[in-house]
Amino acid sequence: MKGKVRFSATGSVVRRLPAMLAGLLAVALVAAAAKRIHLHPQFTPGETLYYRIETHTLSTGKSTTPIINPEGGTKFNQAVDLLVQISVLPDSGAGERAADGVRLRLKYERAHADSQSDAPQLDAPPASEDYDGLEGHSFEMMLSPQDAISNFQDTDNTLPNATEALMAFSWIKELVAANGFPRRGIAIGDKWTSERPVDGAFLMGLVWRAESDYLRNEPCKSIDAAGKPEAAVAGAAKQCAVILTRFEIVRHGSSHADQTPPDYLRHGLRTAGTLTGSGESLDSFSLASGLLVSATQSSTQRADFDIINAANGEKIHRVGQVQTQTSIAQVPAPPAGARH
Repeated sequence: MKGKVRFSATGSVVRRLPAMLAGLLAVALVAAAAKRIHLHPQFTPGETLYYRIETHTLSTGKSTTPIINPEGGTKFNQAVDLLVQISVLPDSGAGERAADGVRLRLKYERAHADSQSDAPQLDAPPASEDYDGLEGHSFEMMLSPQDAISNFQDTDNTLPNATEALMAFSWIKELVAANGFPRRGIAIGDKWTSERPVDGAFLMGLVWRAESDYLRNEPCKSIDAAGKPEAAVAGAAKQCAVILTRFEIVRHGSSHADQTPPDYLRHGLRTAGTLTGSGESLDSFSLASGLLVSATQSSTQRADFDIINAANGEKIHRVGQVQTQTSIAQVPAPPAGARH
C-alpha cells in the first residue's frame, strides 16, 4: 500500500510537471517584462552617426487684415529630405563639462526641399532654397541632457539668423528624448505622462501633454541612406525599446483671463482665440546606447485667433490648419561621394 501511495504521488508529480514548468516560465516572463531599464543616450567622443530626416508639411488657412491683401496665400505644401552626418566632439575646454551635455558637429550630406504655395513669391526666394543652401555645410552646438541647444556655431557662415537656425535644428532634440523618461526607469507595459510648452504660441498657458506607452522590445529596424528598409538585426546588442506616444495641446488656467504672451504685450498687442492640436509618435530607442534609432510622427494643429492693436482696436484674424508628418532614422554611412 505504501509503495502504491508513493508511486501514485510520484505519478501525480510527473503528470503535473508540464503545468509546473509552464507556471515557472510564465513567472519568469512576467519578471523579465517587469524589469526596469534606464535609457540614457550615450555619445562617444570621436564616433560618427548618420540620420535621415524626412518631413512633409501641409498648411492651409486665411488671414483677414485691416488692409485687404489679394495676394495673400491660403495653402503651403513642403517636403524636406535631409541626410545628416553627426560627429561627437570632445569637450572644448572652454568652460564645458560633460554634465552640460555633448558637443556635436552636424554636416548636411544632403539637403533638399520641394515647396509649393498659392501666394506670389515676388522678390522673395522660394522656401525650398533655405534647405537646399544647407547641403555641404557644417554647424556645431551643445546638446544638453534636457534637450536644450546652446553655443550654436555656424562654422561656414551659412545662416544669417541664429534664431531661425535653432528652429531649423529642433529635430536634433529627438536624439536625447529618452532623457525625458521616468527617473525610476521603465518596464514593458508602463505608461507615463509629460508636458512641454507649445513653442511660439500666441497664447500663454498652452502645453503639449503626452502619454507614452512602452509597448515591447524588438530587433532594431533600419533603413539605408536611400530610404529603403533593411532587415532587422538580430542579437541583444541590436535590440530596441518601442515607445508609442500620443499627444495633444491643452491649456492651463482660466480661458477668460488675458493670456497674451509678453512679447506681444511689449509691442502694444493683445491676442485671443484658440489653438488645438493632436498627434502620435512611434519611436525606437537602442537598448545598448539609449539613442534614437527611428521615429515616425504625425500631428495636426488648428488655430482661430485675433491679434489686436491695443491702441486703435485694429486686428488681424487668422484661421488655419497645419498637418505635419516626420520620420527620423539612423542610417549607415553613405558611400564616399554619394549624397543623392
